[in-house]
Amino acid sequence: MKSMNLKTLLLLIAILTISFAVNNPAQDKKPRLSPKAGVSQIVGTTEIKISYGRPGVKGRKIWGDLVPYNKVWRAGADEATKFTFANDVKIEGKKIPAGSYSFFVIPSNGEWILIFNKVADQWGAFEYNENQDFMRFKVTPQKNGYQEWLSYSFSGMSTGMAYIDLSWENIKISLKVEAK
Repeated sequence: MKSMNLKTLLLLIAILTISFAVNNPAQDKKPRLSPKAGVSQIVGTTEIKISYGRPGVKGRKIWGDLVPYNKVWRAGADEATKFTFANDVKIEGKKIPAGSYSFFVIPSNGEWILIFNKVADQWGAFEYNENQDFMRFKVTPQKNGYQEWLSYSFSGMSTGMAYIDLSWENIKISLKVEAK
């Protein structure tokens, strides 16, 4: 009888051990090919947060190929890039209320269209709906030094004003943001 109970106990321990090993979520985690990233900055008295997926060039042709011209792009990788403004701001002179917005870009050989969309949490641009756009405006991209990983940063800081820069491969676009 004791040997039966010992065998049952050992079998139960083996099943639990295997079950834990198979169902352990830590074993399933793999690094993202395009790591999540974020940057924040206080401009005036307003906190601005940007969260995005950070793709790498990895030897690929980016503009007009991996990121096609004249098509909506999520301005990052995986989830759509998300901007959050703690207070109302002006972007390129246009007022945008406090809140969160997804950010999209339509690149081209000339001017690029930049879009703040009211649906803040989206996966890529797959369900992007132009009817939900809060604001669109055009900028001219600038040539830039090589940047392997896409990045957002703040530059040209002064009291109540900064530029938000998106840099990747050899291109940079800048948005002027003003806040109280």
